[in-house]
Amino acid sequence: MLQVTFSFTHLTMKKPLLTLSLLSLTALFACEKKEAPEVKNYWPQAGVTYEIFVQSFYDSNGDGIGDFNGVTQKLDYVKDLGANAIWFMPIMPSPTYHKYDVTDYKAVHPDYGTMDDFKRLLEEAHKRDIKIVIDMIINHTSTEHPWFQESKSGRNNPYRDYYVWAQKDTIAAFLDKKVITLDSDNIRQWHDSGLGEDYYYGFFWGGMPDLNFDNPKVREEIYDIGRFWLEEVGVDGFRLDAAKHIFPDDRPLDNHEFWKEFRSKMEAIKPDVYLVGEVYDKKEIVAPYLPGLPALFNFDFHYTLIEALNTENGTLLAEKQKEVLDFYQGITPSFIDATFSSNHDQPRLLNDLKSDPAKYKQASAILLTMPGAPYLYYGEEIGMLGLKPDEHIREPFLWDSKEKDTGRASWIESKYSIDETVTPLALQLNDSKSYFNHYKELIGLRNSHPALALGQLELPESGFAPSVMAYFRKTAGQEIFVVHNLGKEQVGITLPEGYKEVIFGLGDGVNVSGKLTLGANASRVYLK
Repeated sequence: MLQVTFSFTHLTMKKPLLTLSLLSLTALFACEKKEAPEVKNYWPQAGVTYEIFVQSFYDSNGDGIGDFNGVTQKLDYVKDLGANAIWFMPIMPSPTYHKYDVTDYKAVHPDYGTMDDFKRLLEEAHKRDIKIVIDMIINHTSTEHPWFQESKSGRNNPYRDYYVWAQKDTIAAFLDKKVITLDSDNIRQWHDSGLGEDYYYGFFWGGMPDLNFDNPKVREEIYDIGRFWLEEVGVDGFRLDAAKHIFPDDRPLDNHEFWKEFRSKMEAIKPDVYLVGEVYDKKEIVAPYLPGLPALFNFDFHYTLIEALNTENGTLLAEKQKEVLDFYQGITPSFIDATFSSNHDQPRLLNDLKSDPAKYKQASAILLTMPGAPYLYYGEEIGMLGLKPDEHIREPFLWDSKEKDTGRASWIESKYSIDETVTPLALQLNDSKSYFNHYKELIGLRNSHPALALGQLELPESGFAPSVMAYFRKTAGQEIFVVHNLGKEQVGITLPEGYKEVIFGLGDGVNVSGKLTLGANASRVYLK
């Protein structure tokens, strides 16, 4: 039975939990074999989205750069993992490797292939019931964008007001003043174009001039770009980069109004369009964006998850998540909480958890049993590593041992995710204890249990050890109890009444008559 498979793994500990004979196991758990629960697609409300940096994913033509055809070849892999959607980091033409400074909003970068290649990828993804979300970077363009080239040519140019310009003497007091924010360490916001006394505004960097959204023509350009990708190309939605910086930070109300207008325009084109925004801030700043951006990344979740595991604080994340969800509910009853444990801007999760495999597996167990619509950064499922600068958080995926890995990208020399430190996917596939199979099992569990995907989050009354994280996930037809021991010492837990069937187990643990003993970084998921 499933309970035996999951509940009694790794029973050997420094402090033995319990010794049970095969006979007693049989007596305890003998029952009729149950039918496997139905697997459902809960996207977008609670499905799993897989974030891909095309450049590092799979190189199909041997030029060292990942490409659309490579992703198409690996769609069955994404499907097998259990993901319901893919979010592509920027795919439009750009002078930089990361492509967050666009030069043409209605094209794809030639390094990745052609628009026909992308459309074929899209068609093949949809055949597999995988949705496609692309990065839309509208806060700024590249300085090489034709709009900016025209804009900087003179004050009377028709494109001048597509960007924000000021004479040097009017902004002298601001040239070297800027408070560093969570999402930018840029000190200088005003930049010299090299042509006269006029400076242009660029929040992130001089190579990324901000568009002027006070100009109705700019807004219409952006809406037409959205129409192109939704209608002519056929993507399912957008991840909106730097969503709180459309207008300067001292104009948040204008930001909120813009995104409501943007949503209205996009829904007129595609009623079920998916929009997820990057508002890199605390919940009080994030929540007012919900009416315009129905899905928002939960940065509180990311940071609190890591803090909770590293400090062995069992109450920290569950209470924070409950607080965030209740706060959002007060803004709008309909929202999507886009949770994540890592992404392309943060150190790889395993690095953040001090390369502790037990903590790493438990982090994913928490992410995938908590409420929300979880995002999984490519390579997390095989334990990839990476630290700043950002290029080394975005290193090539390891598909096989290096001598066999014909699809491994080589645009950068990997520093952290190499064969000596990360086990390639091919070597993990048939290892039941591998990171890959751990993630696959958890995603499958979520996709086959409505309470884990859609259930309300309820917290039990206190009474557990400080290292214990416990919560209920409940729908009208299903109730689940999840418990994790974030500490290094085993703990005893009295299970809530009626929760007997283990549907997932991680680490050492034994349940005798409702008294559960959990080992270090061990987790259990019970179905009532």
